[in-house]
Amino acid sequence: MALKIKAREKKLKFSQDGPEVWRYVMQPDLYSTLDSEKVIKEAAIRSGVSEGVMQACWKGAGEVIKAWATEGHSVALPGLGNMRFGLSAKAVADVNDVKSSLIRTRRIVFTPTVALKDELANTAIQITCYDRNGEIVKRVTSADSGTVEEPEGDTTGDENTTGGSSTGSDSSTGSETAGGGSDTGGGDPQNPGDGDDGLDQD
Repeated sequence: MALKIKAREKKLKFSQDGPEVWRYVMQPDLYSTLDSEKVIKEAAIRSGVSEGVMQACWKGAGEVIKAWATEGHSVALPGLGNMRFGLSAKAVADVNDVKSSLIRTRRIVFTPTVALKDELANTAIQITCYDRNGEIVKRVTSADSGTVEEPEGDTTGDENTTGGSSTGSDSSTGSETAGGGSDTGGGDPQNPGDGDDGLDQD
């Protein structure tokens, strides 16, 4: 198996007063979303239990995870990693200015297991390049290092956000990438880290 990536040529603007330039922007080529019924059915087949039993276990585990996570625990997701709640908030110098309105977003932080990270790192990547007219101009089998991001933890600094964006000549600040599902992070060209999607995966 391989991860399929689309590289589309898009017009980007890296600063408010800067010129628009054409750049190839990469994003995962996602298939249809698999609903819980399909996942439960497949899990029941692989584990040798009935769908009813798997459904009950699935629902029960979900309730436990939600309850413990909202109590402040980092909860194990068997075979996947750990999930916890976090937040993004503005820092202030005076203790008298501390208030709940400083919280910008509440977040769900997911930290995968080493095995899951290794699986991702060892998965091949196939890139299909499309020009500005939507024509396929190149296909690439990537030979990247397979590096997987480390979890960033809770953000507590002044205007710190959820991160996940890159800098430099890539598309992290490009206006065309904000809603395209790419791994670019920012939704605001003037604040690349402002585009929290609510789920951090490393």
